[in-house]
Amino acid sequence: MALLHGAAVTVLAKYEVFNPTDKTLFTSLALAVLVGAAAGWSAVDAWQDKPERGKNWFIAALIAGPVSGVLYVIGRAVFVDQTGASELGGALTGGAAFSALLVLIPAGLGLFVGGLIAKKAPEDDQDEDEAQPASGKPAGKPSQA
Repeated sequence: MALLHGAAVTVLAKYEVFNPTDKTLFTSLALAVLVGAAAGWSAVDAWQDKPERGKNWFIAALIAGPVSGVLYVIGRAVFVDQTGASELGGALTGGAAFSALLVLIPAGLGLFVGGLIAKKAPEDDQDEDEAQPASGKPAGKPSQA
C-alpha cells in the first residue's frame, strides 16, 4: 500500500507541474483508486476469513504512512523537481497521517463489507442440515436398535 500511495502522490505532483489549474479530476481519480485498493483488498481478506486481519490492516496503515511519505520525497526528487530533504518533515507528519488514514478507513469499511459477504454464504449449508432427520443421523442409513 505504501508503494501505491507513494507512486500516486508522485504522479499527482508531476501532473500538477504541467497542469497547475486543472488537477481536480485527476486528484479525485487518484484518491478513488487508493480508496478502492484498500477497501477491495481488505474485503477479500474478510471474505476469506484471514486470521488477525484487523490488526494486520492497522499495522499496514501505520507502515504505509511514513513509508509513502519517504517514497514521495524520493520520487519527487527524481522525477519532478529535485526536491530536497527539507520536504521530508512535511511528508513524515501531515502527509504520513493522511496516507495512514487513507489506508485505515477504507480498510475498515472493506473488512465490514467483506464480513457481511462471508456471512451470507453459510445459508446454503443450513439448507442441507435441515434435510437430515431430527435424530441427527443421516437419512438412508438404518439405525441399529
